[in-house]
Amino acid sequence: MSQFINAKETLVTDAVDGLIETSGGALTRLDGYPHIKVVCRADWDKSKVALISGGGSGHEPAHAGFVGAGMLTAAVCGEVFASPSVDAVLAGILAVTGKAGCLLIVKNYTGDRLNFGLAAERARAFGLRVSMVIVDDDIALPHLPQARGVAGTLFVHKVSGALAESGADLDAVTKAAQATIDNMASIGTSLDTCTVPGSEKEDRIAKGKAELGLGIHGEAGVEQVAFTDARTAMDQVLEKLAPRIGKGPHVAILNNLGSTTPLEMSILAHEMATSPRAVNIKHVIGPAPLMTSLDMHGFSVSILPVGSDNIAQLEADVEPSAWPGMKAITPVTTRPLPDGLSPIKPNPSVNDKTRKVLADCCDLLVSCEDDLNTLDAKSGDGDTGSTLATAARALKGRLDDLPLADATQLFRAIGIELSQTMGGSSGVILAIFFEASGDACAGGLPVSKALLAGLNRISQVGGATEGDRTMIDALGPALKAMPDGIDKAAAAARDGADATAKMTRANAGRAAYVPEENLVGFNDPGAEAVARLFEQLAR
Repeated sequence: MSQFINAKETLVTDAVDGLIETSGGALTRLDGYPHIKVVCRADWDKSKVALISGGGSGHEPAHAGFVGAGMLTAAVCGEVFASPSVDAVLAGILAVTGKAGCLLIVKNYTGDRLNFGLAAERARAFGLRVSMVIVDDDIALPHLPQARGVAGTLFVHKVSGALAESGADLDAVTKAAQATIDNMASIGTSLDTCTVPGSEKEDRIAKGKAELGLGIHGEAGVEQVAFTDARTAMDQVLEKLAPRIGKGPHVAILNNLGSTTPLEMSILAHEMATSPRAVNIKHVIGPAPLMTSLDMHGFSVSILPVGSDNIAQLEADVEPSAWPGMKAITPVTTRPLPDGLSPIKPNPSVNDKTRKVLADCCDLLVSCEDDLNTLDAKSGDGDTGSTLATAARALKGRLDDLPLADATQLFRAIGIELSQTMGGSSGVILAIFFEASGDACAGGLPVSKALLAGLNRISQVGGATEGDRTMIDALGPALKAMPDGIDKAAAAARDGADATAKMTRANAGRAAYVPEENLVGFNDPGAEAVARLFEQLAR
């Protein structure tokens, strides 16, 4: 798998320098490359309790991305998924610890515990006050003697960071950090494992499955479960967390494990916000990539009870831009559409023949969704079939509300329906086509000529004509042949659609931006859809 890196050996040092170079001067590092990679606050004066965390890289923005006022004082970075050395941790402690002391926040992995623990002992030998807490929030493997530390670590960073920034002493900061650890819980799920630079990706998760409870280094989870959709995936995570969600209000961290898209994360946020299992989750941090696992396609949820003892720390502002802040979960609110945009409800009328024709056409578009998407992937973004199928499903659901016995009003109603339910430029073009055809019918033109008037209107507005490799290459010939019968129109539409496969240049639509070699041999998806519709009408 190709990645935007220079070399495996300089991966972490390059990334750390990039973080510092774009921090606006807020961050600095110790001069110890390549073995000592410690990111520090540039403004630190050692007057307050220092907070140090870290571990293996690959979890960005954790941990170095959370160095700044209100959170960490320093982060000690190891190689990818590898604990930093004792010397690196000790260097970080010595660099930022003053009389107020230092708290080490360590995730519960053997390497981290040993290296941070030995560094703490050596720092104490220098006369420094150093305390350490171990984060073990992962509940995926309940019988594991030592639970893993995962994204709940960020709760500890935030609570203890706010207290330290306010001037609290080391005992108070340590006590709050431990209380946070004792009360929180986390679990994640993923559709895929992660890609460690320089290593072969482990293809462990079967197609159609998700792995529940896998670790942030790609360690196997508690089980592989059937994957159906976002709602089920979120429910599986919340079901595991449910015994840890008490009666009072809670905050959740909704964490992107690496490559889950923002669109997916927003859907998962909706499922969490509306789940019956999450009624006591009143606040959320995210959705955002906070403690990732390289490019893992998954998410995790961490929960923590909130009350008077920690709400202020969680709400406090911080300097690091990677921290998204805590927000209340609120229901969706709506406003009425502005005047002129409220849906126009036509007076329904009955025509069984027209209803059947429209229903059959809608069914056809739904049935050829995959075929049209495949065609569109050759010349566009692969969504023509889905766009048409979505509109067809919506239109079929409204058939009983349409003026089926009045062609003029029916064309206009279809145009309005498409403008509301069909996305992309195709929806606008077809809405204009049907509304213009309705206007032409109202002016006294017969249906065949009214449809040609609609075709002329979309050519004027959209700029495309026959020969430009669009739906017009099938629609134009079909409408011109309609006076000779629907069979002739269907044949003309098919010839027009097939001719687009020989057009090496598109002059309109998204295909205009595609290299010529990608177009040869494939019908334009819009033209293909028109041809299939007329063939359906002929049947």
